[in-house]
Amino acid sequence: MAISVAVGLLSGKTAAVKVGLDEDVGTLKRRAQTALGVGRGRLLNSSGSVLDVSASIKRARLQHGESLVLHISKVRIKTTKSAFAAILGDGSVVTWGYPRYGGDSSAVQDQLKNVQQIQATDHAFAAILGDGSAVTWGDAGYGGDSSAVQGQLKNVQQIQTTGNAFAAILGDGSAVTWGVAGCGGDSSAVQAQLKNVQQIQATAFAFAAILGGGSVVTWGHADCGGDSSDVQDQLKNVQQIQATGNAFAAILGDGSVVTWGTFGGDSIAVKDQLKNVQQIQTTGNAFAAILGDGSAVTWGEVYGGDSSAVQGQLNNVQQIQAAGNAFAAILGDGSVVTWGYPGYGGDSRAVQDQLKNVQQIRGTLFGFSGILGDGSVVTWGDAGRGGDSSAVKDKLKDVQQIQASSSGTAMLSLGRWIHRKRYPDPEQEEPTAAERGLQTTVAEVRSIVFQFKEGEGTCYTRAAQGHSMQVDDVLPYLYSFFIVPLSYRRHGRLYHFGLRHCGGVDPFFLSETENFFRSHGHAKAMGPSQRPAAAGMASQGGPSFWEQLSMDMKKGGEQVTFFRQAIVKLALSTSLVTATSE
Repeated sequence: MAISVAVGLLSGKTAAVKVGLDEDVGTLKRRAQTALGVGRGRLLNSSGSVLDVSASIKRARLQHGESLVLHISKVRIKTTKSAFAAILGDGSVVTWGYPRYGGDSSAVQDQLKNVQQIQATDHAFAAILGDGSAVTWGDAGYGGDSSAVQGQLKNVQQIQTTGNAFAAILGDGSAVTWGVAGCGGDSSAVQAQLKNVQQIQATAFAFAAILGGGSVVTWGHADCGGDSSDVQDQLKNVQQIQATGNAFAAILGDGSVVTWGTFGGDSIAVKDQLKNVQQIQTTGNAFAAILGDGSAVTWGEVYGGDSSAVQGQLNNVQQIQAAGNAFAAILGDGSVVTWGYPGYGGDSRAVQDQLKNVQQIRGTLFGFSGILGDGSVVTWGDAGRGGDSSAVKDKLKDVQQIQASSSGTAMLSLGRWIHRKRYPDPEQEEPTAAERGLQTTVAEVRSIVFQFKEGEGTCYTRAAQGHSMQVDDVLPYLYSFFIVPLSYRRHGRLYHFGLRHCGGVDPFFLSETENFFRSHGHAKAMGPSQRPAAAGMASQGGPSFWEQLSMDMKKGGEQVTFFRQAIVKLALSTSLVTATSE
């Protein structure tokens, strides 16, 4: 026996669809999509409940002549460092990219139904379902495994992430965390305070929760916003919080701002200007605030934090968007003002005459894309990473929305820890000719890293000339990575590389190493005497990086020579800068 039901869209368009009582709701939905000429959507009954596509028509208790609604929503995409997850119109999820970091969701695919939203760390995804439960997948050590707290993940309202941890706000106002402990995955020290949580914000390594009374609770890495004790007495009547990679800025009820953390956590130089603040936007290490009079105030690292060159133009600012190291402001007349690192969107002079009647802007790590009033698109920044759209310019018409990845529009990247080919430090000396000869492409670097991660325990590049160093694992962190040699289990030494603007290897990374590796199950935590010396630390009395490497490896010789070549090659192509010549 068959029945006929009326299926309509929110636009008012309807279609009559026939279906047998023994057929399932999914069949009815597919027929309705075909009849209405639309893509995937959710089928709702007259009371607004989503129908289970696996249920039979009889079990769903659908009646002849009943009216249903097919709700179509836009595809929403989230990314980890090397994988994508898309929520389709019917609430199902499609994933692709590097399997270990979330590109393979096959283990939980049967659970990914009626998905409401997805959040991502650098290595894992978490999806909130229609019933308020949560499903996670990706690298288990970085938040992909939520089994320890799964019983608590009920009535989940929203999820926030650091680089390697998740925090979920539940319906009763409490919060549940999981992932890397040092990145905010362990909230046990403040769990009793996490009541009536209204919202959570995150740096790369720490969380900040606004409670119902306007107070703030923080946890995670102390130097990156996890410790707010120095400003705790000022954090009252907090309205909203914004974050860079390492610092927080809270807007109070009176329009003033309180900051804490590093790389932007000190706003003392502009504190007197931060009055009647309406909103704040951030790059990785800088803040930009729009004031009530339409002007803008910036602080933090020089690329983005210093807007002095364009300050006179920052009037009647309507909105500000951010790239990795640059800002773009849309003014009231639809024009755009940019500042920050020139090569990554801070200099828009090449397209300035096109930037008229700009409606919206999206930023990647390396540049910007602006949608104009006529639906066309203007791009600027690093040409190889989304800043040059000339090859597809004729196709960029009537554009409604732009989705940006971390590396460039619709492009995979190695993640936040690969910020740029070579960090644009004005004080950094140019590489020697020999060092320039070791430069490589991003694709080659990806191959190197994946060989580290997924190969047969060896690191091999063309620069190695056939020699290899035995490597057990490479663990990317936000602005750095750890290399674990096979010999680690014998002598407990490992190697850590970071950006020059973090001091070669930022000291806080070194102090966190024991906890980091203990949380990832390595057999032996690295003791203080075994920490690798940071590049550039020799002037402070310690050994240089290569001296330390030679001492640690004992044998020296060809392996050290190779390893130096390989890391210099990585450094120059990804800005994972260690020493290059001592």
